Amino acid sequence: MNALVPLPVLLPLCATGLSLAFGTRLKQFQRMISVAVLTAVLALSVALMIAADSGGPLTVHLGDFAPPLGITLVADRLSGLMLTVSSAVTLCVLVYSLGQGMADRDEETPVAVFHPAYLILVAGVSCTFLAGDLVNLYVGFEIMLVASFVLLTLGGTGPRVRAGSTYVIISLFSSMLFLTAIAMTYAATGTANLAQLAQLAQRLGELPLGVQTLIQAMLLTVFAIKAAVFPLAAWLPDSYPTAPAPVTAVFAGLLTKVGIYCMLRTETLLFPGNRLGDLLMAAALASMMIGILGAVAQTDLKRLLSFILISHIGYMVFGIGLASRAAYGGAIVYVAHHITVQTTLFLVAGLIERRTGTTELTRIGGLARAAPLLAALFFVPAMNLAGIPPLSGFIGKLGLMRAGVADGGVWAWILVVGSVATSLLTLYVMAKVWNLAFWRAAPPGQAADGTVLESDDENGGDEDADEGPDRIPGTGDEPILHRHQPAGLAVAATLHGHAVTTTTKLPTLMTAATAAAVALGLSFTVLAGPLTSYTDRTAAELLARSPYIEAVLGR
Repeated sequence: MNALVPLPVLLPLCATGLSLAFGTRLKQFQRMISVAVLTAVLALSVALMIAADSGGPLTVHLGDFAPPLGITLVADRLSGLMLTVSSAVTLCVLVYSLGQGMADRDEETPVAVFHPAYLILVAGVSCTFLAGDLVNLYVGFEIMLVASFVLLTLGGTGPRVRAGSTYVIISLFSSMLFLTAIAMTYAATGTANLAQLAQLAQRLGELPLGVQTLIQAMLLTVFAIKAAVFPLAAWLPDSYPTAPAPVTAVFAGLLTKVGIYCMLRTETLLFPGNRLGDLLMAAALASMMIGILGAVAQTDLKRLLSFILISHIGYMVFGIGLASRAAYGGAIVYVAHHITVQTTLFLVAGLIERRTGTTELTRIGGLARAAPLLAALFFVPAMNLAGIPPLSGFIGKLGLMRAGVADGGVWAWILVVGSVATSLLTLYVMAKVWNLAFWRAAPPGQAADGTVLESDDENGGDEDADEGPDRIPGTGDEPILHRHQPAGLAVAATLHGHAVTTTTKLPTLMTAATAAAVALGLSFTVLAGPLTSYTDRTAAELLARSPYIEAVLGR
């Protein structure tokens, strides 16, 4: 079974080469190999999760070089669960993107590049979850960064390139900080292997307090940037909404949780004792409140969901800050839940954009009557995100709040109150979206006049439009298409960035993929008992540390 551990990384990388070699000429082959590889990765992830749960962590030393000389990959309960959930979500998003690409009839080069870049992104995510040392963790981050920039700037439109540039600048800064932290850790301990560092925790404890705190704070800062923890989250609302719907969905649902995973892994393995717990809880409270208040103020659905994403990252940081078994268990449940639900809501936003030509809530309405299936696909994950019983969002939040009450500290009680307030405000925001987009009557001209969210020079909007810099959708400043559209038609952004005519009938693959994501989110509710038992065992394993150390070092 140990031989399976590298495959979630190797399979997407090998498929990327095949996709680049044949994809530009054989479009159908490119699609088939992407779906087949991600299906295989999902099956492998489930097998690794079951094996790690029943027999303990699985390890592979690449090249048979023992640590600290070789690259070590480790699959334990936490990484197995993260791999399984991420593989299922990325497969749903891939199918959604196939539906969008076929509906748009986009066959140009940027869309052909989508599949290789997407597979590289999956490989980077898998590498991060399986990394057994800080250097390989850094490599996984960089693989994700390269693929992310390609996907964010797909089509080369002005807003996408500008948002992608911001994302890359922030990511490069965090990468430099990460390298500095790795160098300091190696200089202080002589290794960057996570298991050896955990074994050398006593030696870390013998370092001057300032050095210990500096290394821990630098690593937390790097991971907080990746996870979009306030106040290091300002880049996210302007970066994600400009990308195509499937890219935004996988970024919002998955990439921020990579940062949370790294915080869980390093705080339990390298820095036991919760020295910076109060700081983490303060950041969690700020993320919850600032994020949800930002969402309340938004009228564009994608930006609204981006602020909600920042807010709900606070729940996971809350669990990490408490650092108890119950808190870690609740945080892991919430990570799995949030990956699925947040991805689903962004996929639904893409369907709304496809149906109405915009995600600006003031310009749409009447969708509950016009598109009841779309209304149902939004309503279920929206209520799940708000934490309505008995859905998985409620289960995760309840676990975290019970852990806070059991802790009994001042910060813990403040976070419990903040969690309740954030959940109620999330319900308010979801009700606002429902009332504007679905329940009220359609505003005049909704189907007749559309908004060009993205377009190239050939298919751009009105030639007499303002020639100033491209605007970011949802800021109230974006250019409007003054040219009247035929009745019943609107325009929306494709993967390539072209404006296309929407139809009242949504593409089947896009709808089916979104429905599968909704079902995945509901499965966490149906399987709540086994899921919470699994996460409790995962939390116990994280706190024990010895199973991970013994599996890697062989003693």
